[in-house]
Amino acid sequence: MGVRLRPFTEVIPKPLLPIGEKSLLEIQISRLRECGFKEIFLCTNYKSEYIENFFGDGARLGVKLHVSKEESPLGTCGPLKLLEQYLREPFVVMNGDILTNADFRKILRFGTMNRSDFTVVTKEMVFPFEFGNVVPEGDYIREVQEKPSITVEIVAGIYAGKPAVLRLIPEGSYFGMDQLIQRMLAEGKPVARYLLKDYWLDIGRVEDYRKAEDAYNNHFKQAGG
Repeated sequence: MGVRLRPFTEVIPKPLLPIGEKSLLEIQISRLRECGFKEIFLCTNYKSEYIENFFGDGARLGVKLHVSKEESPLGTCGPLKLLEQYLREPFVVMNGDILTNADFRKILRFGTMNRSDFTVVTKEMVFPFEFGNVVPEGDYIREVQEKPSITVEIVAGIYAGKPAVLRLIPEGSYFGMDQLIQRMLAEGKPVARYLLKDYWLDIGRVEDYRKAEDAYNNHFKQAGG
């Protein structure tokens, strides 16, 4: 519902927010088309009619679009269960609030070739630390690291799956990608990792939305979106 992006998302759903000359979802679809994807399913709930009316059948963007509407919120993973009869081949899933120029062909190929039924795309993020880090040695200081940066690896909101993984998703229940990952690990099923090196931005907050405009001009506009 884009709560952190209000008041923008009180008018239109987050994936339709304009970035440069296009909406965020248009940029995503255009990138998928460039990577050879021809059939795309849009899982919707909040303000679904806006998305349906805006994109139609996808012909304008050179793809075939299907809208899968939830009757009640199903989380980030639950909507895939509604598509079980259609997803007969390996597929890519992504959140609707991500701006990236990732090569989805490589992600799908990696997800298809490894032995796991589910691949999580990750991204390394570097965060500045505002304090000096003390390295102690007993009652003395051995070293002070002045404002070191902290590097963490996060889930990027992009996944590659094989049809078999859909059997692990409960029907008609709110179910997140984190729950699917935890369930697989608890059952001893391997979960693959694909470290993304390409540009990536999660547009979850107002300050991220402002960054997206510069990102569009630097990474997407020259390539046609």
